[in-house]
Amino acid sequence: MSNKNVYIDYDDCVIHVNDVSKSFGNLHVLRNVDLKLYNGENLVVLGRSGTGKSVLIKLISGLLMPDSGDINVLGQVVNHLDEKALRLLRLKIGFSFQNSALYDSMTVRENLEFPLVRNKRNLTRMEIDREVEEVLEGVGLLQTINQMPSELSGGQRKRIGIARTLILRPDIMLYDEPTAGLDPITCLDINGLINDVQERYKTSSIIITHDLACAKMVGDRMVMLLDGKFERQGTFDEIFATDDVRVKPFYDYNFIV
Repeated sequence: MSNKNVYIDYDDCVIHVNDVSKSFGNLHVLRNVDLKLYNGENLVVLGRSGTGKSVLIKLISGLLMPDSGDINVLGQVVNHLDEKALRLLRLKIGFSFQNSALYDSMTVRENLEFPLVRNKRNLTRMEIDREVEEVLEGVGLLQTINQMPSELSGGQRKRIGIARTLILRPDIMLYDEPTAGLDPITCLDINGLINDVQERYKTSSIIITHDLACAKMVGDRMVMLLDGKFERQGTFDEIFATDDVRVKPFYDYNFIV
């Protein structure tokens, strides 16, 4: 489905959300949903705010547990794992937060060193420096290595947040609204970075967004969450080839001035 220079193995499913439901009191957020992410794929999950997109990736990473159904990630059923096994699995999952989640009191270098040293305690100083510099170069911000987060632009903070996630070399990336709050030019830069990460680090990714320009640029395949279910999936054009009143205004808001 993609014309990007990536290889997607549609026989290798790395995430399988199987018949999953999640409610908060009387609010039914996800209703018996099924979803698959394939090896090497960028999968975009579209939907309006409050439709359960972020809940979905919190379920996948084990930050929330489903009310029913199973979530299989890299061959392990997340909701059946004990705390130790879940912690080890999370090392293979990179989570890019909306607000970048950087520590304001640490330099860029220290922000990147923190997860590396905490999870790989036997590294030498030279190895740590090499890993930090390599991942910063990968996101195009090696020159910021000694700066504080307060000295960076919003787009730079977003890139550093992604770099900090990549430093553990995850198999899966989960992006939660990666272009939220950014200007249009910076959005294009972040979209390009998501594609670069896919190609350079061979990641499989889920990108949660309501930004259709982002979806169109990064998505190999897309699904749309409507009323707690994945009602539409396919390419960008296939998703929006409909007169469904729940879908058309979404497109019009993004692309019609």
